[in-house]
Amino acid sequence: MAKNFGEIAFTDAVKKLQEKYGSRNSYSRMEKFNVIDGLTDSEISFIQNQDSFYLASIGSNNFPYIQHRGGPKGFLKILDANRIGFIDFTGNKQYVTVGNMATNNNVSLIMVDYPSKSRLKIYAKSEIVELKDNPSLYEKLNLKNYKFRPERMLILNIEAYDWNCPQHITPRYTVKEIEQAFEPQQKYIEKLEAQIVELTGK
Repeated sequence: MAKNFGEIAFTDAVKKLQEKYGSRNSYSRMEKFNVIDGLTDSEISFIQNQDSFYLASIGSNNFPYIQHRGGPKGFLKILDANRIGFIDFTGNKQYVTVGNMATNNNVSLIMVDYPSKSRLKIYAKSEIVELKDNPSLYEKLNLKNYKFRPERMLILNIEAYDWNCPQHITPRYTVKEIEQAFEPQQKYIEKLEAQIVELTGK
């Protein structure tokens, strides 16, 4: 990979605005020095813990399309430091994202961990792999104890990534995360209730 996010994100039009509003010098330094060749342990751990992300593709009409992708935690698999992939489940059969990828394989992802207010942005080149064409890859991407109907596999060859600031991210928690947080209190309440029954006989 050996690229940084600014090389792709900072087009000439973007740079002109950065110069106009006074941020160009700092971002210029970012382009020169903030080069990371592949995912580090921090990104790998973050990605493996996600149960959803947003995927943007570009249609042949030049309009972008953003789609939510979800599954159990870890459904987005790390294949190596420069590649991630997942099984494309059967959905509403619009095929907008896959159709866009067929004519333009440039995509971007954004993943948000709401409890920690963390946000990771990724630029990638997408690759569509049919199920019958690579059984060994399917085994790597397959999900245990999760019901789904696979249609194909999508591989994302990472071009660059960047962590976003936590500003304006409201912490949100899943039902499971809330249940886990209150589990000690629930057990304590059950213990007290059992003691009351023992003492009162009721």
